[in-house]
Amino acid sequence: MRHFLNLSDAGGDAVAAMLADAIDRKAARAGWPKGKADADAPLAGHVLAMIFEKQSTRTRASFDIAIRQLGGTSIVMDAGTTQLGRGETIADTARVMSRYADAIMIRTDDHAKVEEMAAHASVSIINGLTDLSHPCQIVADLLTLVEHGKALPGLELAWLGDGNNVLASLIEAAGLFGFNVRAGVPQGYEPDATFVEAARARGARIDIVRDARAAAANADVVVTDTWVSMGQDHAHNKLAAMAPYQIDERLMGEAKGDALFLHCLPAHRGEEVVDAVIDGPRSRVWDEAENRVHAQKSILLWALEKL
Repeated sequence: MRHFLNLSDAGGDAVAAMLADAIDRKAARAGWPKGKADADAPLAGHVLAMIFEKQSTRTRASFDIAIRQLGGTSIVMDAGTTQLGRGETIADTARVMSRYADAIMIRTDDHAKVEEMAAHASVSIINGLTDLSHPCQIVADLLTLVEHGKALPGLELAWLGDGNNVLASLIEAAGLFGFNVRAGVPQGYEPDATFVEAARARGARIDIVRDARAAAANADVVVTDTWVSMGQDHAHNKLAAMAPYQIDERLMGEAKGDALFLHCLPAHRGEEVVDAVIDGPRSRVWDEAENRVHAQKSILLWALEKL
């Protein structure tokens, strides 16, 4: 059974294969309607169940489009309109949905929930986001960098802001692909130490710094995310701590001249990033958002042993 709870569940070679497959499938679809199935329709007859305990735009839409383009169909369930919202256990839900679907994607809060689902399901489980990590987003990010000419080994990636789930998965990717991360984060908002230690053990350089300019200096790519995640209080103290890490034109100027800007969205414009950067010539956030579809397709193919 292939579960995709974190990038390391697949490993570097498998993620590299996902990227290559995504590039080929994306190119083969150029000019096609979004709902038309790929020529080989490799998942014809397959059903993807999607469970949402957190709100979603890109994850919901991209997985739905992804399974359609692969020739399959989807079932979309929100916790508030299913028995999960009335106390049915994750384990029982996993057992039942395994009888209805060929794979399950879940977007939730506690990472232990996806681990419990994987322990009791008889089909592949895909982590669509937890408070700990966001591996599907990072496959799309890596795809975006590669298609814009950035070689992953030796890449210098700067992160500014909160040491959240997206940063954790980026750090995990650094260990798998041999690139380096300088994370500019305020005291008390550091990334998960387990991911940092694992990436360092694989030879990646992971630096945690307090100075935003030092983090961005000579970077090949500058990345950020919202400062206040879903479910968190919009705390004034946190916003004040994050303020020095806002990415504006001056901070982007510390990076290399051909550096790219990424943001997984949604963006809180005027907080973590200014309009001039997210809408500027270095931004690749719209390609990054589109690539959620192409990345998800390859993740599904890997999980279902078609890749």
